[in-house]
Amino acid sequence: MAQQPVDKLLQRPLYGNAAPLGDGPHTSRPTTPLESSETTNGSSTSATACTLCGQSFPTVLDQRSHVRSDLHAYNLKLKLRGREAVTESEFERLVEKLDESLSGSDTDESDDSDEGEEGGKTKDSTLSALLRRQAKVTNGDAEDAPTKQRKQGAGKAPLMWFTSSKLPSNTSLGVYRAVFAIEEQEEADHLVETLQRKQLAPKPAPKPATKPDPEDEGGVPLPASMVPLSNGSGGPHYFMCMIGGGHFAAMLVSLTPKLTKKAGLDDRAATVIAHKTFHRYTTRRKQGGSQSAKDNTGKSISSAGSSLRRYNEVALETEIRALLQEWRSLIDSADLIFVRASGSGNRRTLFGPYEDQVLTQKDPRLRGFPFNTRRATQAELMRAFVELTRVKVNVVDEAAVARQAEEAATAAAKAQAQAQAASRPSAPKVAKPSKADEEALLHTTQLQALIRRSKAPALLSYLQTHSLPQDFIFFPPDQNRHAPTPLHLAASSNSPACVLALLTKAKADPTVENTDSKYPFDLAGDRATRDAFRLARSQLGETDFSWDTANVPSPLSQIDVDARAQREAAEQAEENAAEKARRQKETERLREEERAKGVQAKEDNFGKGRLLSKPILTAEERRAEDARGMTDEMRIKVERERRARAAEERMRKLAGGR
Repeated sequence: MAQQPVDKLLQRPLYGNAAPLGDGPHTSRPTTPLESSETTNGSSTSATACTLCGQSFPTVLDQRSHVRSDLHAYNLKLKLRGREAVTESEFERLVEKLDESLSGSDTDESDDSDEGEEGGKTKDSTLSALLRRQAKVTNGDAEDAPTKQRKQGAGKAPLMWFTSSKLPSNTSLGVYRAVFAIEEQEEADHLVETLQRKQLAPKPAPKPATKPDPEDEGGVPLPASMVPLSNGSGGPHYFMCMIGGGHFAAMLVSLTPKLTKKAGLDDRAATVIAHKTFHRYTTRRKQGGSQSAKDNTGKSISSAGSSLRRYNEVALETEIRALLQEWRSLIDSADLIFVRASGSGNRRTLFGPYEDQVLTQKDPRLRGFPFNTRRATQAELMRAFVELTRVKVNVVDEAAVARQAEEAATAAAKAQAQAQAASRPSAPKVAKPSKADEEALLHTTQLQALIRRSKAPALLSYLQTHSLPQDFIFFPPDQNRHAPTPLHLAASSNSPACVLALLTKAKADPTVENTDSKYPFDLAGDRATRDAFRLARSQLGETDFSWDTANVPSPLSQIDVDARAQREAAEQAEENAAEKARRQKETERLREEERAKGVQAKEDNFGKGRLLSKPILTAEERRAEDARGMTDEMRIKVERERRARAAEERMRKLAGGR
């Protein structure tokens, strides 16, 4: 397998070790007696002890003084950055390397500083000076600052392409850049050999091994999330995990494939050392985003769903960190670590900082997936592993490349020509239409409006007033190809009055053709318009025009037209009368059927010969029935009259009784 030129391969690492926060050793520190006693005895820390700095104090005042000291503040900064705290001796060595003294200056300014500290304004400058120097070290401005390493793969394609003498010249083999370590990518001349070393021989499928008994001497139980294998877990392997939207999936997979049988043939498959998936309801449905992201906006939400999402976020974080702690030994020995964590909250779950964290963002083995991934599942992790470890084959279609080059050259030439044309002086403006064209356009507009409204007398008057020919050609001709003359337009508009007037009065020629070689009669859309041509032929005779050439049928007199109209009207009247009689007869039949159905229904309900009598109404119901449909004023007036009549009746009875 031959390699591409080295100058086209990546020469810088993807992830480098960031500069340390201090000059001293921060990765590890000796255990203090207090911590040792706590670890051994398992007792709780004293109330006057600082667990961050690993110190204990005889009194509370000493502890408070320590909390206000630069050592404690500096260790807090280290803790926020995921670093181990330093001891007092290490902190003193760091301070000794500063160009400034413990008070910040040997001049009288120290007195001012002390006064300002007592006044509650600022602390002394030891911590600030130390932090400023660490900022210089991190940015590379200090003299003893370590060389900064640029991110690997920045601006580079994710795939590295190779050619081979055993393959055609148009075939290339691609390997993802992320599968190479930083040191391997720096040795660009030996990438092919490195790739060959990574191609491990397959082994038989491993058989599940039994867990060691914890009661036996030296026996340590395996985590419940791991699948113990007899082989494959001790060789090179990757750690892969994805987190997003409440879904988490992690997998430890060996780079040594296993032999399997597929359709009776030997096949190779991935050896999964351990895998685990979690899912918690943390995403706000139909709105997107996690509950913590919504809470960070400052809007308080106290619904049942929000409380459940907050609990699930904490539970998911706890489960993930516990799983990483279980797999710590295999993660630490992994060749590469592939992580996909979308969002700051998900990255904080994996990378902390938190106590005894497993993953760190400054790990040189850390990689991202150089392609798009879907939901975090075990199947998606396996698909990503196959995508990362399988070689890509690319066959270049030389003919297509040549066509693309030609198209690109043509497009470039066209763009250059357009640019040159744009730089030239603008083309002369189109000349204004002449006076004759303007007049022709005006006459065209007026004549077309009169024809479309069937204004035959006004049409003849306009032609005579402006001395226009009877076969006037509308302007512009290219926009009036279907109906170039008034007679064509009158026929296509189904205006028999204008057709008859143009033929008999204006003597328009019916043999003029349009651009489609059609005569005016061919454009007529109804019988009345066609009859107008036949009437004109009858009135003008056969000598004026060649009617047969114009496709006009035999002549038709006005008497024939009137007789045909009367005959058609009589036929229509007879049809209408017959239809009216039929409808009336049908209506009577339906009424009889409805009447018979009503009588039958009453007989079925009350017996034959019995009909439902009118219901007897009470006085109140009768008054309500009489007042139905009346207004309030009319109802009050009727009630007043009824009471007056009742009063008169009572008076009459009283007078008669006496």
